Amino acid sequence: MPSQEHQEARVALVTGGSSGIGLAIAQRLQADGLKVAVLDLDRPQAREGAEQNGFTFIGADLSRREDCRRAVEETVAALGGLDVLVNNAGFQHIDPIADFPEDTWDSMLRVMLTAPFLLTKYAWGYLTRSGQGRVVNIASIHGQVASPFKSAYISAKHGLIGLTRTAALEAGEQRFTVNAICPGYVRTPLVEGQIADQARTRGLSPAEVEQRVMLEPAAIKRLLEPEDVAALASYVVSPAAWGMTGAVLDLDLGWTAR
Repeated sequence: MPSQEHQEARVALVTGGSSGIGLAIAQRLQADGLKVAVLDLDRPQAREGAEQNGFTFIGADLSRREDCRRAVEETVAALGGLDVLVNNAGFQHIDPIADFPEDTWDSMLRVMLTAPFLLTKYAWGYLTRSGQGRVVNIASIHGQVASPFKSAYISAKHGLIGLTRTAALEAGEQRFTVNAICPGYVRTPLVEGQIADQARTRGLSPAEVEQRVMLEPAAIKRLLEPEDVAALASYVVSPAAWGMTGAVLDLDLGWTAR
């Protein structure tokens, strides 16, 4: 049976927690009774939003190794431990490979693949001691399939699934779990921006972009909401999910059912 040691007041660190999926996960975990630290770039709006929600704010640049280590140390110092790590932070850049900026490639891989590795590494001892340690990697349906012009994002998300599976095998004897969630398109500020860009360049309405471009491969023709991802994350970090590890959980509206 899993340990009940930290069931009452576990501590979670959520990266990219100031908006979109990260914010929804942070809010859901807080509602579930966890103490939550959110990590984002140290900007006044992000800090103020975190504090208004009752989160501990960790200002950090995930492209910097020393910031990844400091984020774990600050979370532990502020909240007394670390039981749940949610690697969610990321960003998008769209260009053909021939034109893809090399510095942008490097930055995207550092933030979306190297940082989850480093955060997991630095949190490892705390997760081991937790008795209910959880790592949740927010991958993407693009960790399973590819689309053109998103080479860095897709490479990072495919790599994140590989990291998830490897870490799960190593974490098993340490009594903590590592899983990945792969959402389809979620209605976030990032996706709303992509919809507007596609509408302008294709001469379509935003609704047509959703249905004819983004949701064409899906069985259910609607965007996910951040709260849908948060609900699944809530289960994955719960005591009930102690036997789930190394799983790649598709929340993809039927995209991969074909």
